Amino acid sequence: MSGPYLVFILFLAILFIVITTAKFKLNPFLSLILTSYLLAFAAFIPSDKIAAIITQGFGNTLTNIGIVIIAGVIIGTILEKSGAAIKMAETIIKLVGEKRPTIAMSIIGYIVSIPVFCDSGFVILSSLNKALAKKTKTSLVAMSIALSTGLYATHVLVPPTPGPIAAASNLKLDNLLLVIIIGMLVAIPAIITGNIFANKVASKYKANIEEDINYEEVMKKFGILPSAWKSFAPIVVPIILMALGSVAKFPGEPFGQGFIFKLFVFLGTPVNALLIGMFFAFLLLPNLNSETLNKWIGEAMKDSAIILIITAAGGSLGNVIKEIKVGDYLGQTLAGLNLGIFLPFIIASAIKTAQGSSTVSLLTTSALMLPLLPSLGFTSDIAKTLVVMAIGAGAMTVSHANDSYFWVVSQFGGMDVNTAYKTQTIATLLMGIVTIITVFILSLFLI
Repeated sequence: MSGPYLVFILFLAILFIVITTAKFKLNPFLSLILTSYLLAFAAFIPSDKIAAIITQGFGNTLTNIGIVIIAGVIIGTILEKSGAAIKMAETIIKLVGEKRPTIAMSIIGYIVSIPVFCDSGFVILSSLNKALAKKTKTSLVAMSIALSTGLYATHVLVPPTPGPIAAASNLKLDNLLLVIIIGMLVAIPAIITGNIFANKVASKYKANIEEDINYEEVMKKFGILPSAWKSFAPIVVPIILMALGSVAKFPGEPFGQGFIFKLFVFLGTPVNALLIGMFFAFLLLPNLNSETLNKWIGEAMKDSAIILIITAAGGSLGNVIKEIKVGDYLGQTLAGLNLGIFLPFIIASAIKTAQGSSTVSLLTTSALMLPLLPSLGFTSDIAKTLVVMAIGAGAMTVSHANDSYFWVVSQFGGMDVNTAYKTQTIATLLMGIVTIITVFILSLFLI
């Protein structure tokens, strides 16, 4: 097949995903699988090979990140239901001070959304957000935007949130610690942007709800909260273990090659580190009974199953794209345009804005980018990591009416649709732009 023809059918494939998920509300799994088959037939892949290519992509994705995603979702669910997320929020408020309520909410969102989905995080922290707004006499809209942008930044940039994990997996990037570290750094300018926008712009708008919520009553509602160290441990311990595992592999062999070296390498493997974090999360369970061990974990399993299926379907599409070698032609063509690190951002933002899901945007764009990496010069781990960040920047640009998170923020934040467009949508646009500029600056020094 000629290069232009392959690019044309790939464009139609992306358009098909956008239309079926955005307009016809087709489940992303079905859309991605259908697209994989249609693209394979259109590219004239032999019919007896199509099923094997699609199932191979599906299976390889599950092999690479399946357990990691399950462990991450279990950690997030336990943090949510045990009150640990609220404890983390309380700890941050004490450190930052109630005189800086929007900064407190930005930092809380930044931390909580590393393991917890941004939608769930906003709902969990909504009552605390309203109570703190009332106590400090701060605009609830400003507080909500500070919280939502803090949650959003790490949701699209920092594992173990499934989107960034899946993007790293699609790009054949095994160094998850590098993605976490760079993601946490890149997310900082994003949350600063969100916070400044919350204080300077969103604070001018009034919420359409007046709820008599008392800060102390909100804290009492959750009962006896777990300790701070227990609350943070499921997030912090895996990061420390992965850091030690990476240090152990340094050329200077700081831990030698004996037992300590083997131990840290074993514990620092992402799947092992996340499972250990999951066991630390079990310390947060108020009781070891059917409610916690069956219902809580069961809910986490259901949530992770949906994520895994969609993620694996993205792997199927990626394998078809790899098979038809459209990347070879696209890479040579696009390399001449000098779009560089902006290319994944443009693709991801177009998909995100059109169909609403950040996760689908991360999955689809990373699958499209894999075959382009060599011709664009993005072959090292740090280069691939910055590509994940660029895709994440696009996946937050922008949150509007076709995004479920837009409605969570507007409804729980007491905003009408017009106000939400002027605040949540504009804030996420600015965050995306600032984030890709940050990634571009990093690329000048690191690639």
